Amino acid sequence: MSVLLRRDVLKLLASAALAPMMLTAGCRSQTGPWGMADVIRARIKLPDIPPRDFVITDFGAVGDGQADCTDAIAGAIAAARASGGGRIVVPPGNYLTGPVHLEDRTNLHVQKDATLSFIPEPQRYLPEVFTRWEGLEFMGYSPLIYAFGKKDVAITGEGTLNGGADKTNWWPWKGKWKGKFEEAEFTQQKARDQLLADAEAGVPPEDRHYSDGAFLRPPFIQTYNCRNVLVEGVTITQSPFWLINPVLCTSVTVRGVTCNSFGPNNDGCDPESSKDVLIENCVFDTGDDCIAIKSGRNADGRRVGVPSENIIVSNCEMKAGHGGVVMGSELSGGIKNVFAENCRMSSPDLERGIRIKTNAMRGGGVENLNVRNIEVGNVRDLFVINFYYEEGENGPFKPVVRDINFHDIHCANAERVMDIRGFEHALIRDVNLVNITVDKATKPSRVSNVEGMHFDNVTVNGKPVSRIDDLPLEVS
Repeated sequence: MSVLLRRDVLKLLASAALAPMMLTAGCRSQTGPWGMADVIRARIKLPDIPPRDFVITDFGAVGDGQADCTDAIAGAIAAARASGGGRIVVPPGNYLTGPVHLEDRTNLHVQKDATLSFIPEPQRYLPEVFTRWEGLEFMGYSPLIYAFGKKDVAITGEGTLNGGADKTNWWPWKGKWKGKFEEAEFTQQKARDQLLADAEAGVPPEDRHYSDGAFLRPPFIQTYNCRNVLVEGVTITQSPFWLINPVLCTSVTVRGVTCNSFGPNNDGCDPESSKDVLIENCVFDTGDDCIAIKSGRNADGRRVGVPSENIIVSNCEMKAGHGGVVMGSELSGGIKNVFAENCRMSSPDLERGIRIKTNAMRGGGVENLNVRNIEVGNVRDLFVINFYYEEGENGPFKPVVRDINFHDIHCANAERVMDIRGFEHALIRDVNLVNITVDKATKPSRVSNVEGMHFDNVTVNGKPVSRIDDLPLEVS
């Protein structure tokens, strides 16, 4: 892929973003922010897949958990492409495979009682592809399931996608992690630091080669610069890294998916620099954030300059994880118009409910976040907006976080109600809390550098809260 082609693609993405934003802005002025959500939902398109099946066993695949079915699956995809698209059907059984690369108008359909097991051998995920890792673009290992520049792609079914990662492979590359395994002989840290340095120095992404020997774990599912994407029904487990990662995509639906993976950086669903995204009726039980909305990191995020916008999260269950619905930390391209509703969050291992994390190196920010009808059982911190993540104030970029709306939220048990901290030179603005009940909170909240925090029918520990001073506050 040439640099010129990539720049042209990004220009088209940026220009295409203007028209929908004009429409939604008009809708918001008439009906409020949730009217905008209705418009977004109606605009999202499902992929157009022809009703033709290409069953992988017809191409030589054997579901005995021992035979390598990589070539058979590739053959089925090639046949579907030659026919103008169709379903790549994985029937009951356990099929071993290397990376799967989808084409236009193809649906990888994993039937009930079928498992697609990815071989955990890094060499199988070469040659390298253009990808994004922690918000940085480069040439690296192929994601386990990958689509680049495609239209109308899907992954569906009632079966299981097993990434094969565990404490013996992929995961140890993180380094020491929560005491679950010792640091491996080789880890990602050196390559991670160098990749970030390359991005800050302006090295073109096509010249950043970090695959064999770099130890940067690939995401499970990554659709990159795709349109009309569907992930539906499947169970995803033992992922090397992030589970579902649409990058620079438009019209994405993630529906009825179970994310059950407890390794390091095992985020459930991470839309990056994508627009018109619906995540609904999913279950997240993960080793990191359940849902984390992102838009690139530091200089790389600003170079690409494409926000994540028009994101709907609905009727999901969040169990274990670092956060339920999270924005950041890679949000240098900005995040706009996020709507989360009708979700359930509860676990002794759920650290935060709603979280925004950034710093003065990330910059970026979040505008127009709307959350309503959320039931929270046990959580450490209910509401978090933290400008002090990692580098904190050590950087020249002011985050912008404003127009944050929390409505109709009940929490049974929290340590802190809120941990909301901006900078003196970059205030968090307009945080509205309406109909919020926290039955039990055991620690003082932390609030600083916020302008315009409004309370309406808020109760904590049985006592009404009409202003911030009504909450127990940590003394700084």
